[in-house]
Formats: sequence, structure tokens, C-alpha cells
Amino acid sequence: MRIALFTLLIACGFGILPAYATERVLTLSFGGEERRITAAELLARPEAATLTVPEDVSYRRVMAYRAVPLLSLIGKAANAFDTIEARASDGFVSQIPASLVANGASGGSVAWVAIEDPDTSWQNLPGREESAGPFYLVWEHPERSGVGSEQWPYALVALKGVADPVRRWPQLAVDPALPADAPERRGQAAFIKTCIACHRMEGAGQGEIGPDLGQPMNVTAYMTPAGIRALIRDPKSVRTWPAQEMPGFDAKSIPDADVDALIAYFAHLATR
Repeated sequence: MRIALFTLLIACGFGILPAYATERVLTLSFGGEERRITAAELLARPEAATLTVPEDVSYRRVMAYRAVPLLSLIGKAANAFDTIEARASDGFVSQIPASLVANGASGGSVAWVAIEDPDTSWQNLPGREESAGPFYLVWEHPERSGVGSEQWPYALVALKGVADPVRRWPQLAVDPALPADAPERRGQAAFIKTCIACHRMEGAGQGEIGPDLGQPMNVTAYMTPAGIRALIRDPKSVRTWPAQEMPGFDAKSIPDADVDALIAYFAHLATR
């Protein structure tokens, strides 16, 4: 009995016990139901297919994946939420409009969950020591719906149906008296689309990678507009440190008009 127990403890210590101990699992929370689904289960689904992505955002080249359409995983709960919160293992949390995903069924960009097969692992990401796996949200025809680079979260651990970010976090909202075409409104949309995955604003958001841009001081209190522009385009031209994660965003990822709108948005929030 003691020998058997000792053998069991040794097996645990050296990681040679059951595959479930290291099984790759994606948590899905839609319509009040939480499911944990393994990579093997996803790969075995009948709708799994081979998807070729001509310009993969993360790998920066053509990639082919075994993937499952996101809409098929959401199922009947598709109308029960406004936003899909995509959480990665590194603290990146993207807020993806549910309408963006739903439009894939009527000619828009199609969202897929790519699954890394443990037997044929993907190569490491450029400049990193890990792949985009085990799960990666990728898009077919991203140009059809204007999918942004921060809406391709890799190293996924969870997908959850939630309320619209402005309803969840009212501090994100601009003054309702602003006209519909106000740059501050455009800046609010740009922040939610591109920035909130890493940065919080006055506590709003779930990202854990970058600093909060609203507290304890608003970013406009310690950075000039020129500095903010430079930080967005080429972060290392402004400040560097060993653990720096922020990439530069070119005009294709964030147009100049959106950069100007982001600065207007930050300044607007600072006046409250």
C-alpha cells in the first residue's frame, strides 16, 4: 500500500500522471452556462475545418489552422449579450462586439477558434518563445468588417458573453451632449476596439498588461499630444524597459484620425 502511494506521489511530482493534468481547456460562458472544452474535443467537432489565413496578424504571414467557427460554439445564446470578452493567459482581454461576430453569417468577417494540436504544435510567434496556442481567435476575410489587430487574441483561455463595455463601465462614456460626429466619440470607440485589451481607463476594463490611462492621473497630465502619438506609433521611441509588451501601431492598424480622436478622448475624460 505504501509502495503504491509512494509511486503515485512520484508520478505526480514528475508529471507522468494522467493527460488531464496538462490538458488544454477553453472555458466558454454564454447564456448563463459555463462549459470547459478541451482541444481534443474541439478538433473532433464535425464543423472543424482547415482554415488558411493569408495575412495572419500575429505571425505576419500565411498560416493554416484546424479551427471551429465561433458562432457554432456560441449556439442559441448568440442574442443574449452585446460583447464577447476574449481572455488570454497573459492578461490580454479583448472586448469584441457580438455584432461583429454575428455579421459573419451574412457576408461579413468570420470568426474562428483555431486549435493547436499537441502532436503538431505551431511555431513560436515572431520574437517570442511561445506559439499562439493553444487557442487563437482568427478571422476569415477580416477586411470585410474592419477587424482590428487587437481583435485577434491568442493564448486564449476563455470566451464569455458580456454587456457592452460602456454599460459595464460608465466611466468610459463621453458627455452625452457631444454631437454624434465629435472626435471624442470616435476616440471612445477606438479605445474600446484597440486599447482596452491591455489598458484600463479609470478602472474600466479587464486588461492587465499595460497601465491604467486614467488613474491615478490621466495620461494627458504627464504626456504631450506629440508624446502620445509617438507612443502609439513606436513605443520604444518614447520609453523602454525589459518587460515592455506594447507593439507599435501603424496607420493601417490605427489611422491618423483615430490617433487624434484618442487624444481628444483622453483630454475630454481628464476634464471630468
